[in-house]
Amino acid sequence: MQAFSYVSAKSVSEASAILAQEGDNAKVLSGGTDIIVQLREGRRSAHVVVDVKAIPELNELSYDAAAGLTIGAAVPMHRIYGDAKLAALYPGLMDSATLIGGTAIQGRATLGGNVCTASPAGDALPTLIALNARCVVASANGTREIAIENFFAGPGRTVLQKGDLLVAFKLPAPQPNSGAAYLRFIPRNEMDIAVVSAGVSVQLSADKSTFIAARIALGAVAPTPLFVPEAGAALIGQPVGAVAVNAAAEIAKAAARPISDMRGSAEQRKHLSAVMTKRTLEIAIERARA
Repeated sequence: MQAFSYVSAKSVSEASAILAQEGDNAKVLSGGTDIIVQLREGRRSAHVVVDVKAIPELNELSYDAAAGLTIGAAVPMHRIYGDAKLAALYPGLMDSATLIGGTAIQGRATLGGNVCTASPAGDALPTLIALNARCVVASANGTREIAIENFFAGPGRTVLQKGDLLVAFKLPAPQPNSGAAYLRFIPRNEMDIAVVSAGVSVQLSADKSTFIAARIALGAVAPTPLFVPEAGAALIGQPVGAVAVNAAAEIAKAAARPISDMRGSAEQRKHLSAVMTKRTLEIAIERARA
């Protein structure tokens, strides 16, 4: 591994100032489960590594019934799925958090790291899109929010600019009669990368017979995680049932732009886009009805 300087930042302003000064020569260490491996293998380079785990704002994990959920970018996965209240409120998020690595990895891996790695197959990404998350980004110019579906610029690339620091995620509070879910298709049962994944959220009418809102996102079928708003829109106003679910799944399939690689062919991924969307919608509907 190349030599680099290490800084443990204690504030958002300190971290942002280093990132602004060093530009592409600086890398953020949140959990380290991705960046350390990438530096060791030479896939990324750094003159300075900025550890942000000691910054209070990046460790916030709080819920308010009006404001919703705030998750700091450096909060490890085990804190997320280990919170019984959050697990009940955001089961779709728990689907993702419990799949990112094994138990040891989840002790360090963070939501911010998973998002900033920007893999099209990242397990947290379709779920965060489905849950309408917003990214809180700080810089010397202040703080701004970016819709999660607009955060990715390509494989391994985000829209973060020089001096930008991802601070937290904000998720709206769950609505009545709503449910969400995440599923992935993988060749083996443990710690594998998704061939195709799907994250969805739905909200049903008071009698739970009609869709009134839906968001659908796919992973590993495009250069970035793929938000398919037209698939969710097709559900709105439709009776809850197989006809509407199958129609939305076909729209998601049509939107998928997969490639063939060692994990699966483009044809297989196209087919799985519909299958995973359908299965995930069925789970989300069941949760909404419960």
